[in-house]
Amino acid sequence: MIAETRDFRFSVASYGNPDLQPVVFLHGFLGSSQDWKTVASTLAHHYTVYLPDLPGHGNTMITDAATCSFENVVENLADMIRQLPGPPPHLAGYSMGGRLALALLCCVPELFRSGVIVSSSPGIADRAKRRLRAESDDRLASNLKEDFCGFLDSWYALPLFAELRKHASFSEILDKRRKNCPDQLALALKKMSTGRQPSYWNCLENIRLPLLFIAGEKDTKYVEIGRQMVNLCPDSILEIIPGCGHTPQFEQRRMVTGRLLNFFNTLDHHDL
Repeated sequence: MIAETRDFRFSVASYGNPDLQPVVFLHGFLGSSQDWKTVASTLAHHYTVYLPDLPGHGNTMITDAATCSFENVVENLADMIRQLPGPPPHLAGYSMGGRLALALLCCVPELFRSGVIVSSSPGIADRAKRRLRAESDDRLASNLKEDFCGFLDSWYALPLFAELRKHASFSEILDKRRKNCPDQLALALKKMSTGRQPSYWNCLENIRLPLLFIAGEKDTKYVEIGRQMVNLCPDSILEIIPGCGHTPQFEQRRMVTGRLLNFFNTLDHHDL
C-alpha cells in the first residue's frame, strides 16, 4: 500500500488480518521493509503488521532534500501512522528506525500502544559531539555516493557488525542492501544523522507507555545505552539477547520474535 503524507509517499507492506491489533516496524539505515518480513510473517497470526520503507530506502523516495530533516520525517511518520486502521499500534524500531521510534514515542505517545527499541538510542546529549557526528556522517555520505559497493564493504567491516558477518544470511542481506539507491541513501544518512537529530534523553522519563529495549549481548555499547534508558523510563524492561551483536533481529531472529510476542501478549492478553 501507499500512504501519502505531506512530503512523502510511504511504501508500506502489510501482513495479517487488518481487524487485529496493529504493529508497526521501522527498519534501520541501508535496510527496507523486507528486513522485518520474516518476523512479521510470524506475528501475522496474531497481529496486523505494517512495514514502511523509510525515506531514501526501498520504494519511499526523497524528492526534496529540504523535507528530510529528522524532525520532519518524524512528523510525516506520525501522519502515516494516523492513516492506519484500528487502535493505536505497537511501535518497534531498529537502529535508525529505533531513533525515529523513540522520537515518535516522545512527541506523539497518544498514537501508540507500546514501544520496542532494538539496538538504538535517544541521540547524543552533548552538542559538540553531535556536531562531530554530523561531520563524520557527511564524510560517510560522500563515500557512499562515490563508491557504493566499497562503502558497503567498509560499513559491514565495522566491529559493530562482526557477529552479523558470521551469520548464514549475511550474503543475502548484503544483496538486498545493494538494491537501494546510493544517492537516496546518502541524503538519508546526512539528513537523519544522529548528529542532526535532537537529543531525547531528557524526554524518556515522560514516556508512560510500556517499553521493551533489546540489545545483543556482544553489542556492549548498546547494552549500556539500554541500561541507561531503562533506568529513565518508568514502565520499561531491557532484554539482552545472548550470543549476538548489533543485529539481533537477524542473528537470533527466533529468539527476538519470541520476546516480541511475549511482550505484546502481556499487553494484549492473547492466548498464544
